[in-house]
Amino acid sequence: MNPEIICRLLAEPERVKTYAAVALGATSPSAVAQATGLVARDVVRALGVLTDRGLVTEQDGVLTADLSVFKTAVRDNLTTEPVERLDPDDNRDAVLRAFVADGRLVSIPAARGKRRIVLEHLAACFEPGVRYPERAVDAVLRAWYHDYASLRRYLVDEELMSREHGIYWRTGGPVDI
Repeated sequence: MNPEIICRLLAEPERVKTYAAVALGATSPSAVAQATGLVARDVVRALGVLTDRGLVTEQDGVLTADLSVFKTAVRDNLTTEPVERLDPDDNRDAVLRAFVADGRLVSIPAARGKRRIVLEHLAACFEPGVRYPERAVDAVLRAWYHDYASLRRYLVDEELMSREHGIYWRTGGPVDI
């Protein structure tokens, strides 16, 4: 069973309440009705759907919820798409993965070595030899992190970018040829 089917089965309020009551220990339709406040007709209808689909089982008149369906559904439906590397070097890639998520910087590393790796990654957004006004630098860095001023300052301090009269240019970091 996939997660979408489970969500569809539990999308109806009567079914989710019924399933929850059974999962929490209600062992009969009357106990489910009492725990949920649902009328018996709705409980019986919900139990019919849930037992037909395997979320609830009835053995010797005792209802039990199959709680393993969620874990199984997630495991069976995990995608094993190759993860795009942020850097060809394994160590640098590990550092970048720790601080970059969904194309944004999660936090600025406190350790200088890790911060340097992240800053070199950010410096690659700027073309060598091109001069950028401060607004353009801020716009690029703002897309990465809310404290773009700190990033700009770190890039200059680490000599990855230079600044003169509000104009910035890239002066360090690796260059793709």
